Amino acid sequence: MSEIRKSIFESLKNGETITSDHPDNYQLRESAFATIKLLQKLNNSFEPNEIREILSVITASEIDESVGLFPPFYINYGKNTKIGKNIFINFGCTFLDLGGITIEDGVLIAPKVNLLTEGHPLNPAERHSLIPGKIHIKKNAWIGANATILQGVTIGENSVVAAGAVVSKDVDDNTIVGGIPAKIIKKIS
Repeated sequence: MSEIRKSIFESLKNGETITSDHPDNYQLRESAFATIKLLQKLNNSFEPNEIREILSVITASEIDESVGLFPPFYINYGKNTKIGKNIFINFGCTFLDLGGITIEDGVLIAPKVNLLTEGHPLNPAERHSLIPGKIHIKKNAWIGANATILQGVTIGENSVVAAGAVVSKDVDDNTIVGGIPAKIIKKIS
């Protein structure tokens, strides 16, 4: 009986580190370039329905008509991003989604936000490996301009990430965080 090897994309979404000598590494770049081709069309569109249609192809899921996205937008894979309803994504956002991104209903994402589900080991000999981790943004969160959310982070329901923050740890529900690294500023009552 032959063993069926799971795809490199499935391994990443499952949180498995991908070493630089993985036999399917070439697929990461091939898929990124296919996505870049679609992004060229999306980023040159000014028609909301067309933008949503292209985003649906990129994410391989239906994007609700209540979702708004202002181009330019950048994403390296797309199929590991799940977008809810009544979401707004402003200009210049970058999503690296090989580790998986979930954005629940009612989320606001300000300009130049980075959602980065991929990192690299600190050991220089292993640095070209990918370490994935899911990002989960819960209902009604607001991510401020130029904030960066790193792999493995959950942003709680109704929470706010202040502009320019770098979030490397989970944020509880109803909490405002800011700074580098992000720390609790206050609770929302």
